[in-house]
Amino acid sequence: MSFTNWGLLVFLSVLWGSAFFFVGIAVIELPPLTIVLVRVGLAALFLLPLLFYLGYSLPKGLTAWTPFVVMGFLNNVLPFSFLNTGQTMVSVGLASIINALTPLFTVLVMASFKEERLTVYRMIGVLFGVLGVVQISLTDLTYSSMRIVGIGLCMAGAFSYAFAALWGRRYLVKHPPLVNATCQLLSSTLIMLFVVCFLEQPWNLPFPSIQTWLALVALAMLGTVLAYLVYFRLLASTEGSNVMLVTLLIPISALMLGNLFLNEPLHIHELVGAAIIGLGLLVIDGRLPRIVRSRIIRLSKRLGILS
Repeated sequence: MSFTNWGLLVFLSVLWGSAFFFVGIAVIELPPLTIVLVRVGLAALFLLPLLFYLGYSLPKGLTAWTPFVVMGFLNNVLPFSFLNTGQTMVSVGLASIINALTPLFTVLVMASFKEERLTVYRMIGVLFGVLGVVQISLTDLTYSSMRIVGIGLCMAGAFSYAFAALWGRRYLVKHPPLVNATCQLLSSTLIMLFVVCFLEQPWNLPFPSIQTWLALVALAMLGTVLAYLVYFRLLASTEGSNVMLVTLLIPISALMLGNLFLNEPLHIHELVGAAIIGLGLLVIDGRLPRIVRSRIIRLSKRLGILS
């Protein structure tokens, strides 16, 4: 990736890392699916006037809307719902670590649909990811542990993101990032409106505190609106697997915020698992194997092993 894309990737990791933190605040008072509805709804309301102001228009007809509806389902409805529900059972930091499996799943999905090649390095990276999850889950392997369910839900969210990367790469790169973000959020809002009214009925809940509302607004504006504009910009200029490397950086900000402001402990086995997953992502990226190989070659030449 170019230097600009790497800068955007780091920026995106901070935005999405803070999203885990804001969800961690909101789930104290609100059910998880209601948080998803407020998140996508506020984000859509913010982007829609901006869309029209900049001279864009909404798609016309069911066929034109279909790619955005599918993207909203794969990139918002499913992963947000899985991750938010998972965060009622696991910490902010652990949810972000499990979410770091996204590029590993993306590699498999992209290769399965012949969008990208499944190289040896990428296969090794996937194996490291599996080892990382096993390491994280070792202390939770009890029959009644809800943390295992939370880990499974977060993994399901990461898997959905992988399919979203495939769908976006195939069907949405021809559209401007603002159109992609606005239309998928509008689609997600309509879907979640029906789901929340049927399952959670939030109008029967106590009115949330100011702290929760501030977290929801920040989640929508920073972790959704701005993040998706950056996301679609990256998706249009580099490979889907490269974009998903953002999840290697997300746990850093999520762990720090959760520890500092939510008093969430940092467990050694979770940090070790995160490091193993991170190693897998670096192998997938290809830079680490190339650096190691070049240094081995230079050392061999110095020792006279290679001419």
